[in-house]
Amino acid sequence: MAKLKSAYFCQSCGYNSPKWLGRCPSCNEWNTIVEELIAKDEPEKGSWRFGKSSKTTSKPRLISEINKTEKYRIITEDAEFNRVLGGGLVPGSLTLVGGEPGIGKSTLMLQLALSLSDYTILYVSGEESEQQIKMRAERLAFSNNRCYVLTETATDVIFKQIELIEPDIVIIDSIQTLVSPLIESGAGSVSQVKECASEVMKYAKESDVPVIMIGHITKDGSLAGPKVLEHMVDTVLQFEGDQFMTYRILRTTKNRFGNASELGIYEMLSNGLRQVSNPSEILISEKNESISGVAIAAMIEGNRPLQIEIQSLVSTANYGTPQRSSNGFDPRRLQMLLAVLEKRGGFRLGTQDVFLNVAGGLKVEDPAIDLAVCVSIVSSYEDLPVSHSICFCAECGLGGEVRPVNRIESRISEAAKLGFEKIFIAKNNTKGLNFEDFNIKIVPVSKLEEVFSELFG
Repeated sequence: MAKLKSAYFCQSCGYNSPKWLGRCPSCNEWNTIVEELIAKDEPEKGSWRFGKSSKTTSKPRLISEINKTEKYRIITEDAEFNRVLGGGLVPGSLTLVGGEPGIGKSTLMLQLALSLSDYTILYVSGEESEQQIKMRAERLAFSNNRCYVLTETATDVIFKQIELIEPDIVIIDSIQTLVSPLIESGAGSVSQVKECASEVMKYAKESDVPVIMIGHITKDGSLAGPKVLEHMVDTVLQFEGDQFMTYRILRTTKNRFGNASELGIYEMLSNGLRQVSNPSEILISEKNESISGVAIAAMIEGNRPLQIEIQSLVSTANYGTPQRSSNGFDPRRLQMLLAVLEKRGGFRLGTQDVFLNVAGGLKVEDPAIDLAVCVSIVSSYEDLPVSHSICFCAECGLGGEVRPVNRIESRISEAAKLGFEKIFIAKNNTKGLNFEDFNIKIVPVSKLEEVFSELFG
């Protein structure tokens, strides 16, 4: 029989302590330390361990003796999902998908499972019954006769069924609901999540079967459970978006097999999630008349060039300290750009309320949108609209200079493809750039004053 040992874990960050503490010394949260029972011994003889002997030993090999074999990827029917993974599912990989409750994680995974009709899929659910999953599957426009559903939380039972079915892909919804017989604490605790994830990872690596796990998140937006969970998996995906809006963003935060800054965009419909192949269509609103305070920025998210709409509203502050509010843009960077406009541009913004919004609910960190932010603020301040056929792509420095950005060719090509007639870029970005290669007028500038003079006179 396994020996039991008591330990204290922080339910917020996973900090381990030999005694109870009122405040976690790692994350400084109060009343998050709870006692958990841990089983120290290995399971008894005869217990099932992925169909292989647990005593199998590995021998060290010279790196020159290892054969380089390029593993194929499983290409799914979801092009957006393939993009964020770096080209498809890698055999033996472990992927973690996190997101807010009700955002559509289970819908995305079930839709993915039903679309892979050429593979045997095992969908393990610890949160829903078979009837609930069947009701969701009927709403989706896919059918798959090789998709199995298992409603179970015990890992030993799950792995026994995996051995019988021998699936090509395993989807677990969710890792916080699994319970390992090796741990005495309840489901969702730090020790249970860590042990269950370790068993799933061991199965994925030994069987060469890709596993996708859904994970819960905490109230501050981070993945629930110990931080080691994110270190264990190969890929971490974040499913974002407002549950009251129709668009969702699948963002990569970690990827051992591809770019770690990719994103995919979906639209939530009554019959499932629709892939958005051209995100610029939803990030730029169509208008029949020009409105002040709107500018279009040419940005890059991962490997994908996008055109996004920057909206600003500048009004007189009638109550005390002026407000500075931004949605989807760093508030500290907004403060810096406002100081540059007041110091270098001569605009009296110190007594104005400034509100900034990135259309489409996207959170942007690309510095190439600085110029579009400045133009939209000045446009709202002067109440002079900017033409919808113009876009901007440059970073702004503290001296009011317009600085170059990377991958300017792909940004210009995307703007020309979407029908823009003119694009403002930094003068230093024109080195080695042939203007005749692009079906768009390129305007190189070096100072903010040149941009405002060209637009507003």
